[in-house]
Amino acid sequence: MVHHTMKTSKNMATPASTNNSHIRRHLHMLLNRTSLLASAIIVALGLASCTTVPSGKQALPAMPATTPVSPLKQTEMLKPTTYAALPGWGQDDLRQAWPAFLASCDVLARKEDWRDLCLTARQVDATDETAVRIFFETFLVPHQVLNPDGSDSGLVTGYYEPLLRGARKRGGAYQVPLYHAPADLLTVDLANVYPELKGMRLRGRVVGNKVVAWPSRAEMAKSNLLVGKELLWVDDPIDAFFLQVQGSGRVQLADTHETVRVAYADQNGYPYKSIGRYLVDKGELTLDQASAQGIKGWVAAHPARLQEVLNANPSYVFFKEEKLTDPSKGPKGALGVPLTPQRSIAIDPQFVPLGAPVFLATTQPNSGLPLQRLMLAQDTGGAIKNAVRADYFWGFGAEAGEQAGRMKQRGLMWVLLPKSTALSAN
Repeated sequence: MVHHTMKTSKNMATPASTNNSHIRRHLHMLLNRTSLLASAIIVALGLASCTTVPSGKQALPAMPATTPVSPLKQTEMLKPTTYAALPGWGQDDLRQAWPAFLASCDVLARKEDWRDLCLTARQVDATDETAVRIFFETFLVPHQVLNPDGSDSGLVTGYYEPLLRGARKRGGAYQVPLYHAPADLLTVDLANVYPELKGMRLRGRVVGNKVVAWPSRAEMAKSNLLVGKELLWVDDPIDAFFLQVQGSGRVQLADTHETVRVAYADQNGYPYKSIGRYLVDKGELTLDQASAQGIKGWVAAHPARLQEVLNANPSYVFFKEEKLTDPSKGPKGALGVPLTPQRSIAIDPQFVPLGAPVFLATTQPNSGLPLQRLMLAQDTGGAIKNAVRADYFWGFGAEAGEQAGRMKQRGLMWVLLPKSTALSAN
């Protein structure tokens, strides 16, 4: 992983008036001179000085020792602050996040609060770190994300896009199926009747004249419900399981000599449960050992208990095949845009707006070294539940998998929202 350090300039140490004069001249060259939005950003900079913090490493703040008794209201869980309060903001090369931000804008621009902001973003020189930084600091306000109990820290895990070995037809080593979403799998959206359940969906199927729950993983393993619905066949059941945990991946096909992407299509409706936690509770692994690598090692040593362990997670994911047109791009996340390695995260959209920039302050996997950078909330996940909760997308392949499997850190989060949104919320 490359650590990017922002280049500082003497202008950052000059008085605010001189600094803003320089920035105004700089932006006249960067933005379309005929754009009304270009004029707006220059006026805004005339009213406020740059908030970039000086260079120098900053450690992750200490975790709180106490929590409030009363739970916070939804409106209190995003606390406006300044860029100076973000540890490592000044050291992150924001150009590395810019392509992911523009991808988010493809979706966010449909919303009124983001439309003009995203239009202006298209005019910024993506190669100019100063221009990119000015854009964020002018148009977006950082809000620290707080948990319902008032605490400010949470769990940060990692995920990646794995590569599996497979075939289109069953045979030889390829005996483990990946399934299409069944045609009779129903999805019931409850928000139309119960608005407070927005984002909650039920999955089931019709049996007779009743809608019943779709079977759990264990129940499906004992039935022939999915016979004939095989998408592909792969050679390793634990790899197939972790593919479901990741949500998407690539399969190198031995019989057709092609590599395809399998993407999330649907799910059987059960909440995700960690098989690592199951093994810890059974006394088979310690918490430190319950990584993806540790679980794979345990299964290899106890093959007779494979199905028992897999059944501990009743959730089951179905896939669809996609052409791998550009191997350099990640799979599409819940936002509908390709994920960017080490700049995309999965979040809980009940608390963090999908698509928004999020500054994440955590540490490297199994390390105390700071990992502080601007991310884009472009995905969701069954295990990603809570306000301060993120799943960090590491990218594709074995190295990304090693990093993702080891990542179980504490972290802080700040969501960047348009100033118009911030003003209307306060």
